[in-house]
Amino acid sequence: MSSVYDLIVIGSGPAGQRAAIYGAKLGKKVALVEMREVVGGACINTGTIPSKTMREAVLHLSGHNYKSIYGMNYRVKEKITMADLAFRVQHVIKTEIDVTEAQLSRNNIEMLVGVASFEDATHIKVTNSRGSTIYEAKSILIATGTKPAASTKVPINGRSIINSDLVLDLVNLPKTLIVVGGGVIGVEYTCMFSALGVRVTLIERRPRLLEFADQEIVEALSYHLRDSRVTMRMNEEVESVEEMADGTVVANLESKKKVQGDALLYAVGRQGNVDELNLAAVGVESDARGRIPVDKDFRTKVPNIYAVGDVIGFPSLASVSMEQGRVAAARAFGDDTVLSNPSFYPYGIWTIPEISFLGKTEEQLTEEDVPYEVGVAYYREIARGQIRGDTTGRLKLVFHRMTHALLGVHIIGEGASELVHIGQAVMSLGGTLDYFVDTVFNYPTLAECYKVAAFNGLNRVSKFE
Repeated sequence: MSSVYDLIVIGSGPAGQRAAIYGAKLGKKVALVEMREVVGGACINTGTIPSKTMREAVLHLSGHNYKSIYGMNYRVKEKITMADLAFRVQHVIKTEIDVTEAQLSRNNIEMLVGVASFEDATHIKVTNSRGSTIYEAKSILIATGTKPAASTKVPINGRSIINSDLVLDLVNLPKTLIVVGGGVIGVEYTCMFSALGVRVTLIERRPRLLEFADQEIVEALSYHLRDSRVTMRMNEEVESVEEMADGTVVANLESKKKVQGDALLYAVGRQGNVDELNLAAVGVESDARGRIPVDKDFRTKVPNIYAVGDVIGFPSLASVSMEQGRVAAARAFGDDTVLSNPSFYPYGIWTIPEISFLGKTEEQLTEEDVPYEVGVAYYREIARGQIRGDTTGRLKLVFHRMTHALLGVHIIGEGASELVHIGQAVMSLGGTLDYFVDTVFNYPTLAECYKVAAFNGLNRVSKFE
């Protein structure tokens, strides 16, 4: 049996959804292959949505955002359990799946459930419990996403030694937790568990956390982590992990240190889901981490095969994956009018407090010999910061000393991932620092930080004029 489509998309995560829907909007016949029984990929089912929902549950139940007002002992629920967190997460996952299914159905996208593999450049085999079927398409788009990376040094057992997909499978909230990996996932979960009162030890082989983010912002986050009684072991590597007879876990470090905890979360990167694709059949290659190389239009070395989302690597953001899917689908059908500028993609890191930024960091501009200056506003100076009980956040604007062009926006504090979009709009439209000076923002809001930071920056420049 053979069915012919204009486009077959493999993977129903954010990248695959947007690619399939855009292709359907162009009037094309589109099929979407998903190996799970439910749509949404890792984003909805195990990654972005569950972790961000868990974060909201943690902040609410622990009363974290209001301890500065009501006292350090303030809590909405005294004894918080993993079941409390999972309850809210499952509710949101179900809703998101329903919304996604409705969107796909509304756009007449045919769902194919099973594991996809290439037969050749225009034929895909989909295998499920009922057997295998061959489907044909003029264009094929790979959006299979990633899975947690594994290591022979860390034997995942699903009980006390887990990866990020298994966090909600923990039966009890641990009193002590070892987190291996100081990237985005590791740091986010470190923040969540420490907010719940868990004593966390974070092990990272690099000298600093989140190396792609602004150093001042990361230093502020590191201060908050230490203030939350997180122990950070930087420049350390795990040599082996063992489960003890009493159920606890010991991480043996290469420096001969030993770290013990009730549980261990292994969060050192993710691996592209390419093992089942049979890429060799079409001559497409992936690197050691399962990432597929593509050009600026997301084409692989085979002209009619595209790849988007986490499976192509950095920045591995759901928001960017959606845009990559839309652009790739447009290019597959000869539409060059869809344009997107990666320079203005915002980054959101849902630590506690959260971090968001776009544009250049101070370190990058220094390396490029760009004459820049910064303007900073602190939440504690803003009425809304006092009202919200967040007096530790800050917003930093990086701008060109002579032209005042906005070069970067870096924020740490609650609401950062929403607040950054004001700076994004100004940057993408070629605005300068003067825009913030001359604009009236609602009072009291955190958006006022832009005006305060702009004045702060201009005051620094005026001293040399």
